[in-house]
Amino acid sequence: ALFLAERPVNVPGSVVMPSIEGTRPILVEVQALVSPSNLGTGRRTAIGADPQRLALLTAVIEKKLGLTLFDHDIFLNIAGGIRIDEPALDLGVVVALLSSLFEKVVDPTTAVCGEIGLAGEIRAVGQMEMRLREAGRLGFTTFLMPESSYNRLEKVPKGNMNILGIPTVQNLVELLFQKR
Repeated sequence: ALFLAERPVNVPGSVVMPSIEGTRPILVEVQALVSPSNLGTGRRTAIGADPQRLALLTAVIEKKLGLTLFDHDIFLNIAGGIRIDEPALDLGVVVALLSSLFEKVVDPTTAVCGEIGLAGEIRAVGQMEMRLREAGRLGFTTFLMPESSYNRLEKVPKGNMNILGIPTVQNLVELLFQKR
């Protein structure tokens, strides 16, 4: 919870993602700021994440969701100065970007985890049960993951956690941003 200590709630562009650091899970805040550019072509800045991955995910959002981002500045930050290089960060990046773009707050008790492919599919990542347990232990009540990971879960923690398997970024938008 060290990396979440000063996390603001009810702010667009923020979501929590459980990462694996060595052999243990840590929850990190993924922050994004998406705003129209004054220069015509937007800048892309990533701190704590791979800038090439940010470019790839931005392209997926544009192509698969029909959104225009080339004329927006995009800033991505992993709070706390930590660097995350695993593909499991993808879903957190996309959720944070869309939250900022749409100016919609993601429920602060929601955690997300999954890789995103070029076709917009949300792909499985390793050690999902460990990530899920850590999120539950720290009080998160909703967990969004790849549908394929959800279907393979052996031990789904019961209790107050709502676990949702999502197949594509299109389904993600319908679930998180079109119901409100």
